[in-house]
Amino acid sequence: MQFGIFGVGDIAPDPATGIPRSEAQRIQDTIRVARAADELGLDVFAVGEHHNPPFVASSPPALLGYLAAATRQILLSTSITLVTTNDPVRIAEDYAFVQHLAQGRVDLMLGRGNTVPVYPWFGQDIRQGIPLALENYNLLHRLWREDVVDWEGKFRTPLQGFTATPRPLDGVPPFVWHGAIRTPEIAEQAAFYGNGYFANHILAPDFHFKPLVDFYRQRFEHYGHGRAQDAFVGLGGQAFIAQRSQDAYDRFRPYFENYPMFRGSRLEEFAQGTPLSVGSPQEVIDKTLTFREGFGDYQRQLWLLDLGSMPVELVLDQVELLATEVVPVLRKEMAARRAPGVPDAPTHGSLIAAAYGDGETRKARPRPNQGDNTSGALPYLDTARAA
Repeated sequence: MQFGIFGVGDIAPDPATGIPRSEAQRIQDTIRVARAADELGLDVFAVGEHHNPPFVASSPPALLGYLAAATRQILLSTSITLVTTNDPVRIAEDYAFVQHLAQGRVDLMLGRGNTVPVYPWFGQDIRQGIPLALENYNLLHRLWREDVVDWEGKFRTPLQGFTATPRPLDGVPPFVWHGAIRTPEIAEQAAFYGNGYFANHILAPDFHFKPLVDFYRQRFEHYGHGRAQDAFVGLGGQAFIAQRSQDAYDRFRPYFENYPMFRGSRLEEFAQGTPLSVGSPQEVIDKTLTFREGFGDYQRQLWLLDLGSMPVELVLDQVELLATEVVPVLRKEMAARRAPGVPDAPTHGSLIAAAYGDGETRKARPRPNQGDNTSGALPYLDTARAA
């Protein structure tokens, strides 16, 4: 099972001074947190995409490309990449390129996004959000698997003889998680392709999204990818950890109560009724184990640790407590409870093994002087084998 952290790069005002950090400081703080997560042995670091204040994370591919060089083992991902307002051609090329930079340590989570004004800023209509997300992913799926794509859809200009470059590393596209908490259509699409389904349930009551997860599992089995219990499920969560429970509540309270989304909420009640985990390492462990009881075996657990304007030193303490006192116990407990045969989350290595066995992986080699895919030879010397 994979354990990691995720965030959206928000910059809320400091609860004591009312002054937020600068964008420059927030970006550098995010890099420090990702490097600490890597050094401490967490499995995943994921960053979201936003295009309006108070968020700074507008370009996950740029950040992940930097982190590919600045980290050693951690898997880099998104939480989420906007499949509605990004051109799927751009997504295919950006993340294939980052996949090469990271030597395969990349997957991504796709989602529609929930910031309404972003749609018109990028020339899209939010009223078409669901069909737009479905169509864009259908194209992205093909762009990563077919060297030459002819395409005609409703929401973008047609493609004729188009090749997305570079081709995915080793001929294996990054694994995709579909992040959705409202739309069964997205769960259906994830199941159809055998992709992962991620429910970020940080803002809803406990197990509020279980019906969607169950639906995705049922449809995963329906499409022949395996048993329902084998479907690839990821869950979000939010945590604040201290050695003593009361210290955790005391230190987290100012950030919780001053965060716009939580104003008017009582921290103790919110923590009791939602997946928010506040307390000692053992309390966070116990809360996380209830997720498995409610959702069944799952493959990825991510936590949000850097709410609002929390100082980076405090976030780094959280990462260390999570990595050294929470995750090691959860690894053992989740493994002990796991039903026989339930798979791990796909990685680049496991996808290579599934595609090639012990054989040589693809190394895409373009034909010399080949710039026209609409006539003549196909663009890659090994196209026939790859297809």
